Amino acid sequence: MAPQDYNNGVPGLPYFTPKHITSPGTPAPNAQQNGSTPTLFTPLTIRGTTLRNRILVAPMCQYSTASEGPTTGALTDYHIATLGHYALKGAGLVFIEATGVQANGRISPNCPGLWSDSQIPALRRVSDFIKSQGAQSGIQLAHAGRKASTCAPWIAGAQKTAGGTRKVSVKADVDAGGWPSNVVGPMGGQEWAWDEKAADDESSGYWAPRALSEEEIGGLVQDWAAAAQRAVKAGIDVIEIHGAHGYLIHQFLSPVTNQRTDKYGGSFENRTRILVEIIKAIRAVVPDSMPVYLRISSTDWMEETEKGKKLGSWDVESSIRLAKLLPGLGVDLLDVSSGGNHPEQRINMFDSKDYQIKIAAQIRAELKKENLGLFIGAVGLITEAEQARDIVEEGGAADAAASQISDTELAKEARAAVKVTEGKEPLADVVLVARQFMREPEWVLRVAWQLGLDVAWPNQFLRVRFPKL
Repeated sequence: MAPQDYNNGVPGLPYFTPKHITSPGTPAPNAQQNGSTPTLFTPLTIRGTTLRNRILVAPMCQYSTASEGPTTGALTDYHIATLGHYALKGAGLVFIEATGVQANGRISPNCPGLWSDSQIPALRRVSDFIKSQGAQSGIQLAHAGRKASTCAPWIAGAQKTAGGTRKVSVKADVDAGGWPSNVVGPMGGQEWAWDEKAADDESSGYWAPRALSEEEIGGLVQDWAAAAQRAVKAGIDVIEIHGAHGYLIHQFLSPVTNQRTDKYGGSFENRTRILVEIIKAIRAVVPDSMPVYLRISSTDWMEETEKGKKLGSWDVESSIRLAKLLPGLGVDLLDVSSGGNHPEQRINMFDSKDYQIKIAAQIRAELKKENLGLFIGAVGLITEAEQARDIVEEGGAADAAASQISDTELAKEARAAVKVTEGKEPLADVVLVARQFMREPEWVLRVAWQLGLDVAWPNQFLRVRFPKL
């Protein structure tokens, strides 16, 4: 028996897990494929890392860490069980959910954090297992700003107002592990609470923030860099900065939520200053070989609202302007989402069809015009194999627009994207998927099967592979 025939373990781990014969989610060696390999299942090198395919697991809040005691904010075996399974089943990169760079930066008391060295060992356990299955490990570093100190959504879902309306959010008070007096944002006062409701309104779900001082902003930037250093020590491959969905960075970017009169408010340069400082601080302390991603909300979806018309808003043009700055700052990939900054937004980001994919294509096209090197990630309701394939395929927009699904929302958006990309360029370079992985942890393997591509499965699952089409 040759050495490669033995059941070898993954080196460098304190426990045994089999080393896969071929990395799951990659084309099976010597397999008879039906046509050429889709771009979706080809590797992509970004700085010193190579994705085994273009399917990434987007960060998903799970509200599953301790809210008190010595393990506050530390990842647990739950995260190995969930995130590890996505890696086992072939995802190219698995992101750990929004992780607070400060204790008061968590969305809820049960969200993870990386403000202390004591949180490194648990993060390393999760990262090590993800990487042992052939995927890259990523972490999204975040600060919730004025959306902090709320309870897990199932807590809100179980409560109703006196009028019978289900609550969307419930404030986490001190007795629930929250920090009502230390919720922060660009602006301060009850009128700047996310839902803009009075404190004594029974449906109020968010605390009033206090405005950060310039000195506190400087400390926050350094805390972001310190969290990035801890991520490196934990063996993380990729860092993503969370600048989307109405959390702190997004709050600074948008004039809807930033009416400051100091150097962090007013002009585009001032409103983006905190983000630029965070990027520079992180890039200065992580290895040159380490990719840095940025997630943004490409639009507030507030342009047509009275508030948006009065104050201005963050829109696609603002995002394109920001995107053009990113390569020079050392950002490698822009993860394009939208919304979340104000309850009056015109579109629910959890039911946004494929608008975000169209916007990602538009940003990518504008960068290409100026020969700027920035990878683009598309996210949002990506659930189907052909849809994922066409997003990253050269000419994929044209294929989708001309396909049998011409009367669907996907095709309508694809036709619009053809105009943006002239039907030649991909709409994006990678896809980021969240909810579909929660429904189907084996989604990567199913997508390959539906596309007629024979990919490697985990050693332990070879006997139950999908039948060949």
